[in-house]
Amino acid sequence: MSETSELTPIDQATPEELAETIEEFEQYRERLLNETLATAQRAKVMKAAAMAQIEPELAKIDAIISQLRELQTALTTGN
Repeated sequence: MSETSELTPIDQATPEELAETIEEFEQYRERLLNETLATAQRAKVMKAAAMAQIEPELAKIDAIISQLRELQTALTTGN
């Protein structure tokens, strides 16, 4: 398979591509959380206030990761 700049539609992704995408989303989530909390600490903002600000984004990321895992499971089980 040759590499192109085109994106593979999610329903045509291989389990390996899905695993890579899941890992990237997990890394992004962790980085977002860590950087937000570090910035909040430097700005002397309470952790709860910082978490309230990023919670909607974290929920979106978690939902995407969940969907990707379900798709990956379906692909690997042949369902």
